Amino acid sequence: MNESGVYRSSGTNNAPLPLPNVEQVELQAMLDWLSTYGADAQGGVTRLLYDSAWCEAQGALAAKMQEKGLSPEFDQSGNLYGTLKGEGEESATGVEELPVVTGSHMDTVVYGGKYDGAYGVVAGVLALEYLQKHFGAPKRTLQVVSLCEEEGSRFPFAYWGSRSITGMTALEAVEHLKDQDGVTFAQAIRDAGFGPDSAYRPAAKNYGAFIELHIEQGQVLERLGHSIGVVSDIVGQKRFSITVSGEANHAGTTPMSWRKDALAGAAEMITAVRNIALEAGEPLVATVGRITADPGVGNVVAARAVFSLDIRHIRQESIDRCWQDMLQAFSRIAAEQQLGLDWEEHLSVTPIPMNAEMISDIQDTCEQEQLSYWLMPSGAGHDSQIFQPACPTAMIFVPSQDGISHNPLEYTAEADLMHGFRVLVRLLYKYGYGS
Repeated sequence: MNESGVYRSSGTNNAPLPLPNVEQVELQAMLDWLSTYGADAQGGVTRLLYDSAWCEAQGALAAKMQEKGLSPEFDQSGNLYGTLKGEGEESATGVEELPVVTGSHMDTVVYGGKYDGAYGVVAGVLALEYLQKHFGAPKRTLQVVSLCEEEGSRFPFAYWGSRSITGMTALEAVEHLKDQDGVTFAQAIRDAGFGPDSAYRPAAKNYGAFIELHIEQGQVLERLGHSIGVVSDIVGQKRFSITVSGEANHAGTTPMSWRKDALAGAAEMITAVRNIALEAGEPLVATVGRITADPGVGNVVAARAVFSLDIRHIRQESIDRCWQDMLQAFSRIAAEQQLGLDWEEHLSVTPIPMNAEMISDIQDTCEQEQLSYWLMPSGAGHDSQIFQPACPTAMIFVPSQDGISHNPLEYTAEADLMHGFRVLVRLLYKYGYGS
């Protein structure tokens, strides 16, 4: 093991690893199977943290792991691990090496696709099955993890799975959060059979390394004609809920100049979001994806409006400057229209570079497989940015057709899925079986 905790090569054999019968791995079939859990009327997949579809999917996946020769185990957060136990090789210090882990998240957005998150989970399960079948037990323990949550689709909080594993966030910090039906996080985790009162072990865990295989969710690889994206770093994000308070009044009898219209004020603020982001320039992006109004009646001036705000960039100072510019604009609009203004920050994740040595290993692996690759940042947030401060971490992208994601039309060709799978298998062999 080297200083980064990933792998030390013996330098005696640089020949590419033969991958016998790898084309027989039924990756697409398993993705199709998993997508039946949470299949929705829009033709997509909806699996929200701790809902019935999510519970059924994690349970079915645990059984599938057992069937494929892995040892399944849940933790108190609902993360699911499939373990391929190593032969117990110890490091130079006499301490057994920490496991090398691959995987991604089980949850989806509402009306999402079948590949986001699920691809990394399924590929990890099948990669460990393949390695055990063809090469036996590894020297170093390998694991696949189906992370309980990444998207933040049900509760206003993202990366719960990886945050609970790394110890970044405790249940006490989020248990008060409510979904749109008023169900608290604490109640949802308990109803799903997890939490501190369950029989499962605590989520906190140490990894030797983490590898996440994922669809790109963008158009870069497809447009440039590359098979693999080697992720250099992941953008930082801030997410907020902005609340604008006014005064409900009659739509027909209240003159325009006398109104304290929360929805009109929110609309002007949202326009300011777009203008400030455009002025800041690429690669900064800012998005308002949701807005609600109260009382929400067509003939009543809105007393309250709440909208979401998502800001992303590869540099933290740019995110912070953009937010301050937007907050200043919101405050000015609220003052001009005699409105109240409040905001709550739900997520703040700093931009994170991936592990340089693992990036180099992925590039070498692509060359062994004769796959064209592109070193690129990720504009979407991923669990890998949570793991990287805790252990060496890398991300591998495969192309997304037309860049479509978070949509039932999300699609990656089977050949591209298999390219990423082959790279993953080689990396896991290097870290788990190498001497």
